Amino acid sequence: MYMSIIAPSLLAADFLNIGGEAKRFADCGAKTLHLDIMDGQFVPNMTFGWNLVSDIRPLLPGVTFDVHLMVKDPLVMIDPFCDAGADMITIHAESDSDISECLDAIERRGVRAGISIKPGTPVESVYRWLPWVSLVLVMTVEPGFGGQVLMQSCVDKIPLLRAEAERQGRQSLLISVDGGVNEENCADVAAAGANILVAGSAVFGQQDMTAAFRSLSDKVAPFNN
Repeated sequence: MYMSIIAPSLLAADFLNIGGEAKRFADCGAKTLHLDIMDGQFVPNMTFGWNLVSDIRPLLPGVTFDVHLMVKDPLVMIDPFCDAGADMITIHAESDSDISECLDAIERRGVRAGISIKPGTPVESVYRWLPWVSLVLVMTVEPGFGGQVLMQSCVDKIPLLRAEAERQGRQSLLISVDGGVNEENCADVAAAGANILVAGSAVFGQQDMTAAFRSLSDKVAPFNN
């Protein structure tokens, strides 16, 4: 059974009111919070670290914290983010760290591991890692900044990835999409086979976050089967 859910991204939140934003998230009914960690080296932007994740963890009990490490050397950050309360940690296939070592480090902590690819990276590059990850995150914008337009060529990778996962007997593999997801395209992304649709500006960027989240969720609901 495939499920498609909306995972609001904290990247689009108001960081001057992070406590209030955590409450808005809790009130909207979402069960997964996407946390984009950027180091200013792997991508041309910086966001926040494990201290903020640790601070908001008690405010959102029962919520899945989905940590996306857009960093040059993810290996050194795995333990701190596990300690901060991450439930899933996704590293990039293009990072400088040894992928096997990173995935082993995540698994040792009892946290689900994921691997991500940028738009220019062939989807075939992650096929070898499918036996060792719970999730593959397909970037549908160039990582670094929110509010960008989704790239359809990246959505086209999803059916290829799903077919390969099934060929390897990994029917339970989660496919996540991050970048440019909104009301106009979320149904198409879900139809392509995505399980987790990360939405930043389309949720946190809206005055009525609850209405925005529910509207997006309603649009992807028909693809839950």
